[in-house]
Amino acid sequence: MSNKIIQWIDHRFPLTSFVKHELTAYPTPRNLSYWWNFGFLAGFVLVLQVVTGIFLAMHYKADIAMSFDSIQHIMRDVNYGWLLRFMHSTGASAFFLVIYIHMSRTLYYGSYRAPRELMWWTGQGLLLLLMATAFMGYLLPWGQMSYWGATVITNLFRATPFIGDQVVVWLRGDYTVGDATLTRFFALHYLFPFLIIGGVMVHLVALHTVKSSNPSGIDLADKDNIPFHPYFTSKDFYGLGIFLIVYCTFVFFFPNSLIEPANNIPANPMQTPNHIVPEWYFLPFYAILRSVPNLVGGVVAMGLSVMVFSFMPYLDRSQIPGGAHFRPWYRVMFYLFVVDMLVLGYIGYIPPTDSSIIVGQAATLVYFTLFILLPYISRREEQWLIRRGLPPEVQALIVSETREISKYPKRRRRGDTT
Repeated sequence: MSNKIIQWIDHRFPLTSFVKHELTAYPTPRNLSYWWNFGFLAGFVLVLQVVTGIFLAMHYKADIAMSFDSIQHIMRDVNYGWLLRFMHSTGASAFFLVIYIHMSRTLYYGSYRAPRELMWWTGQGLLLLLMATAFMGYLLPWGQMSYWGATVITNLFRATPFIGDQVVVWLRGDYTVGDATLTRFFALHYLFPFLIIGGVMVHLVALHTVKSSNPSGIDLADKDNIPFHPYFTSKDFYGLGIFLIVYCTFVFFFPNSLIEPANNIPANPMQTPNHIVPEWYFLPFYAILRSVPNLVGGVVAMGLSVMVFSFMPYLDRSQIPGGAHFRPWYRVMFYLFVVDMLVLGYIGYIPPTDSSIIVGQAATLVYFTLFILLPYISRREEQWLIRRGLPPEVQALIVSETREISKYPKRRRRGDTT
């Protein structure tokens, strides 16, 4: 019976061929490590967030007089409502953690380089949608930190030239953060995950068009790869098991560790918290905002700190395969960037003082300096590696694993003897 149903569908829709081409028989480099699991984990967390969000929306009231109490109703009166709420709140942090690791892997191995620019840019678009979704969802509990965080962030749009005040009113739906703001943020928070799902489809099409990169940085022909199933489905599910252990530990044992304590207090427009702090995944960019004393300059710096990743395919001028694995100078820059992000996150979390502001300004300067120096460093590093000789492992990979470096070779520069 099942075979007849599948045959009936195949006559009307290419289900079997689609599953075989895009999922089971999809040619995958055989040397992918567990760092490549995080794309699958991001998709899993997205589905988890959408499902739990739909059930939470059935009981949530987008009204400033009822929203905080509706959260308490979900936690106390709805069957397993506490589980849904903690899964959703913990899932937001898990989503950003997985995405940041996924981006870090891409940066480390240079998977943003030609011919994968469009795949990288679609990923950047998904990151922006995810940030907007998380920001709007942060207001929904209508706690103290939610209210004042939304007030501070929407006020930043006053830096828009000529129409700043009008943009703020348009975002809030009112002159202050109130019932209109909560209603539209709830509607958009419910809508944006489905836009993200559409963006994920585009991202996957771009991925399957140019194929997955691998740690060696050398693109192999399809005949030299292995099918995705069962080799990498089993690997993905093993990584999923490890992820679920950590995720469930936070959900069941430390759920409030990822929720700001001030958000358990109803929003009070007449009482400002001593220290307004966003969620941890926004802290580095918040620190960059605070490091610039001018409002317009701070907003520009914060926006540029996110958008600068889109220029990575053009900032990195090296043609050495393998990313940081075979590029010692770039590897040092990558580790310095990771440390700098951690410093910015800490500076964004603590209350501003004279010393923390100076450290934040220094970390912000290092952040942008790394991107500014990347074209020069990558070019000089490539010339140094050519004079010194490519590492033996690169030569072995080129000789043993492939007959051509890439199907999409870059234009050689004058003096390039590789």
